[in-house]
Amino acid sequence: MSPLAIFPLLFIFLFNLSLAADTIYNVQNYGAKSNGKIDSSKAFSSAWKAACASTSASTIYVPRGNYLIRHAEFSGQTCKSKTITIQIDGTLLAPSDYNVIGNAGNWIKFNQVNGVSIYGGTFDGQGASLWACKTSFKNCPKGTTASCVKISDVTYEDIHGTSATEVAVKLDCSKTNPCTGITLEDVNLSYKDGRAEASCVNAGGRASGLNPEIILDVISVTTGSEINLVRA
Repeated sequence: MSPLAIFPLLFIFLFNLSLAADTIYNVQNYGAKSNGKIDSSKAFSSAWKAACASTSASTIYVPRGNYLIRHAEFSGQTCKSKTITIQIDGTLLAPSDYNVIGNAGNWIKFNQVNGVSIYGGTFDGQGASLWACKTSFKNCPKGTTASCVKISDVTYEDIHGTSATEVAVKLDCSKTNPCTGITLEDVNLSYKDGRAEASCVNAGGRASGLNPEIILDVISVTTGSEINLVRA
């Protein structure tokens, strides 16, 4: 066998070995359905709680498919695991009926989490019907978004999707408990014709390859720069 043929096999072996080092929590084992029709919010919450209760490194795995999430909040206040990876190979769907979460504060919320990395996946806010409502000047709900409160050392990488509101990226942190060590890499979230905005308060970290562009305080936008995020 030639060296060129050996390398891919070796790479796959090492990749699988690295996954084996973590305890895997497959959301489907907790009842998540990949048909995009049945609410999987409780299943995702159960997988998160199980990963948090672990004393070792944990990985929450979302296989390929469409997962309907009406509302999900992930709190790290009681987490024992110091390292949690969320690997998303599928698509997370907001309810198609914008009235379900249209006036809610958040669709997906991370609160008081530390040492969490989120890789891959598509977040689909299914905002088309809400956009149509707003363009017709009807009495429409404000919409909702993903949010993070009191987090540190969190990575978002290779994430794509659509937002039901203009503010597609929101890091809303307090002065007394700022969000620190945030890494945003290759995050692409669109709204309508791609005109999305970001709202980031009291958050700091690194950013590269972002849409929407993060508004920075003093420091210019450059790939991999150290940044302080402020309200857009």
